[in-house]
Amino acid sequence: MLTRDVEIRRRVWSSQEAFLHCERLTYAHYENFPVASLLLPKDRRKYICAVYAFARTADDFADEPGLTPAERIESLNAWEEQLNDCLNGSARDPVFIALAQTIDRFHIPMDLFRNLLYAFRQDVTVHRYEKFDDVLQYCQNSANPVGRLILLMFNYRSEVMLQYSDSVCTALQLTNFWQDISIDAERDRIYLPLEDMRDFGYVEDDLLSKKFTPQFSHLLAFEVDRTRELFQQGKALLSEVGRDLSLELRMTWKGGMRILQKIERMNYNVFRIRPKLTFADTLGLFLSTRFKVG
Repeated sequence: MLTRDVEIRRRVWSSQEAFLHCERLTYAHYENFPVASLLLPKDRRKYICAVYAFARTADDFADEPGLTPAERIESLNAWEEQLNDCLNGSARDPVFIALAQTIDRFHIPMDLFRNLLYAFRQDVTVHRYEKFDDVLQYCQNSANPVGRLILLMFNYRSEVMLQYSDSVCTALQLTNFWQDISIDAERDRIYLPLEDMRDFGYVEDDLLSKKFTPQFSHLLAFEVDRTRELFQQGKALLSEVGRDLSLELRMTWKGGMRILQKIERMNYNVFRIRPKLTFADTLGLFLSTRFKVG
């Protein structure tokens, strides 16, 4: 974090340069689901990139190798200090220069950003979850603020729509957990509820050694079904928003459902290969979304 601070603060960033910095950071990262894609109105993309750059950088502090847990927390705390600075006009980091304008234009509450930082700190300090409710609580901070931020940037503020968004975002987060079980095991992280693992007779040592068993298959099938229910609970949001956001949301919703389908078709063996969207998947989702098929 200190190295980044020195490099970034050596120069003075114009507003345009700050937003371009955020856009470069956004489009340089691989994601399952589109971020600030061409399906969105052009006048909104740079603001979405500013929010993404804030979250992406914080996520890197929590996840990237080479830092101790204490250093990760220190970096996240420093990132939150800069978040506070951007409110009083003293931001010097391009991410926060762009973010300050985004917050001001769309009247975004700061708690949404602080919730994200809380979740990133939790990634550093918590590697096991006893109950499914504990995982859902994590999603309230890690995923749900993202959907709410997007809605606010399109001036959708009804509580019903925000609740629908929470269901979809939680489902997307869970989907990401299930597809990344193998990767998280390498980081000694388990998002499968320990209570569920016991119920299905699958032990932690087997997961950390990436052992695929019938018990694991049944366990993950149970979690996938739960996740699909959450996608369905939030599906009404797709018809509530206007054309400015509907295509992007439909692509994202269908992308999450397609990942779950892929997990099912591989008999839940996510240890063998990570299920992800291919170019053909993305093209098919776009065509079905554009012409409202399915």
